[in-house]
Amino acid sequence: MHTLANPDHVVLAGDVLDWANTKTGQVRTLVLTVATLMAIIAVLMAWWKTRSFVGTLVAFVLAALVLWGISNLDVLQTKVGSEIEDTAASVSVVHVNDGARALTGWQLS
Repeated sequence: MHTLANPDHVVLAGDVLDWANTKTGQVRTLVLTVATLMAIIAVLMAWWKTRSFVGTLVAFVLAALVLWGISNLDVLQTKVGSEIEDTAASVSVVHVNDGARALTGWQLS
């Protein structure tokens, strides 16, 4: 009788974590490669349709910004997280005095 699991063989969670980290890195590389290819195609299409240096330059700058954002997701996530924490820490509550009306928006008379 053949069993699937060998009782003498130990599988550690580190092996699974290493595999997951490897696959995550491979997916990140694939996404960056596909995005780079799409950026090149977008710049070439902009040149083909407009035959304009300015339109092509704008497409190139936009493609560069998108590629930078994709390749630096960790930096962006850290910056956004720190901004949210800073904003949440500095929020103050304003109480309306008795008898005073709060502004609720535009009112047309």
